[in-house]
Amino acid sequence: MKVVIEMTLPRDAGSAPLARHTLDASLRGLGVGPDARADIALALSEACANVIQHAHASQQYEVRARMDGIRCVVDVIDGGDRVDRASWERADAAPHAENGRGLQLIRACTEQLHISDRMHADGSVVHFEKSLVE
Repeated sequence: MKVVIEMTLPRDAGSAPLARHTLDASLRGLGVGPDARADIALALSEACANVIQHAHASQQYEVRARMDGIRCVVDVIDGGDRVDRASWERADAAPHAENGRGLQLIRACTEQLHISDRMHADGSVVHFEKSLVE
C-alpha cells in the first residue's frame, strides 16, 4: 500500500502538531513501529518549527509525505527567502544552544537530508527520508 499526504498549513505554532499527528496516524496504519514513527515525528517537528519561526515572507507552508511501508519521504516547503534559510545552514550549534540544533536532530533521526531552494518560487525545501523496515 502507498500513502500520500499533502497539507498546506498556516505558519503558526498549532500547525506543527497537526502535521505530526496526521503523518503518525498514517504510519501507524501501515504498521510502522514506534521507534521509526518517533524519529519521523521529531524530524518533522524540527522542520516545521524552523518554517514557523523563520519563513517570515510566507503565511503558509506545505508538508508532503509519501509512505509505502518500506520508506517514508517527507518534504517541508516554505515560501521564505534566502535570508530566512540562514538558520538551517548553522549545522554546528553547541549542544546547549537555544537555536540551531534542528538540522542535527533531523540528521540523527533520518537517513537522508537535503535542503534546497524551490525551483520556480521563493523559499526552500527540507527533504528527508527514513527507512520503515527495522
